Amino acid sequence: MRLLRPVEYPANRPARRWVFDVLVTVLAAALSLPNLYQGGARPWPGAAAFVVLALMVAPLVVRRIWPIPVFGWILVTQIAAVSWDRHLVAGAALLIALYTVARLQSRRDALACGGVLELTVVTALPLLAGAGWWHDLIFLSGLIAAALGLGLYTGTRRAYLAELRDRADRLERERDQQAALAVAAERTRIAREMHDIVAHHLTVMITLSEAAIAASASSPERANDVMRSVADTGRRALADTRRLLGVLRQRPSQDPGQGPSQDPGGSLQPVPDLTQLDTLIEQVRSAGLDTTLEIHGQAPDVPAGVQLTVYRLVQEALTNTLKHGGPGARASVRLRYLPGELLVDIDDDGAGAAAHEPAGIGSGLLGMRERVHAYGGDVQAGPRGPSGWKVSARLRLDSGDAP
Repeated sequence: MRLLRPVEYPANRPARRWVFDVLVTVLAAALSLPNLYQGGARPWPGAAAFVVLALMVAPLVVRRIWPIPVFGWILVTQIAAVSWDRHLVAGAALLIALYTVARLQSRRDALACGGVLELTVVTALPLLAGAGWWHDLIFLSGLIAAALGLGLYTGTRRAYLAELRDRADRLERERDQQAALAVAAERTRIAREMHDIVAHHLTVMITLSEAAIAASASSPERANDVMRSVADTGRRALADTRRLLGVLRQRPSQDPGQGPSQDPGGSLQPVPDLTQLDTLIEQVRSAGLDTTLEIHGQAPDVPAGVQLTVYRLVQEALTNTLKHGGPGARASVRLRYLPGELLVDIDDDGAGAAAHEPAGIGSGLLGMRERVHAYGGDVQAGPRGPSGWKVSARLRLDSGDAP
């Protein structure tokens, strides 16, 4: 039953293919007409001969849809027609049908059909041609081999081109998927950056504003100084936000850990790194959180992405301390360089061990873990005894920038 299934290839055949197949069918019939007039004593062929010839050749119109059934029909009707009239031969139709089978079906089916046709010719030719039949056998066998070989070649080439098209489509889909994944990763990175920038600077500004309100009655000069710090912090927040949005608009595929970025105004803004930790600590101190920075060991050539990760980690931890540590809290930041890795510890003595993990830092801690995991490290955060909160991270220095 497999041989009787229609070929899916021409399911939506354009009109020009139908026209071409009709023309091929007419040509095959025209090439068979001279056989009806062979022999001078042969009478004028009757209408029955033309009807039989049409019945043999007509299925070529659908040869692309049912290649093997069309070949079988033509072969069987050809045998029956020759038994009735030895001059009623449609050799061109048989060769075209064999070519179509070789082109559209498997090689095994093509060889089987070619073998059946060759066996039929070898069996019938001695009875029809008489003496010297083997000359005709060589010629007809050559035509059968040519039709079979041409069909196999075009079929193989067609399959190769179809494979190339499928491969190109698959690569295009994979490219689109990779682009979509890259866009999603970039959006996640930018959202994380925006969270770090906005959360830190707004926390500092809120803390400073509350301090200014408290000092406005007793020490107006102190309140003015604090409000100037609020303005400076706001400017830095605006500059960082403009830098990040500039990366989003102009070069969304660049990793901010790879170098400076250009803001909409055209100026180059360096991304945060370890050299700016002192500035970050000063900002936090100005907001009222007593913070110390300790660095142990010789700093190697730290990848830019790792430097950005450490900076954001310290920034997020100190921002959470400002939010939840309470008045009078103190914090310490320690960086320890070991062979092939960097240890970062941020401690504070604020809320205390009895305090649960603040609900507002869930996404921040998630961002910390994602950043650190990108460099083959790990991060832990939780209460420490007898009071306070601790964030510890380990980052590998021999893995290079994250992809």
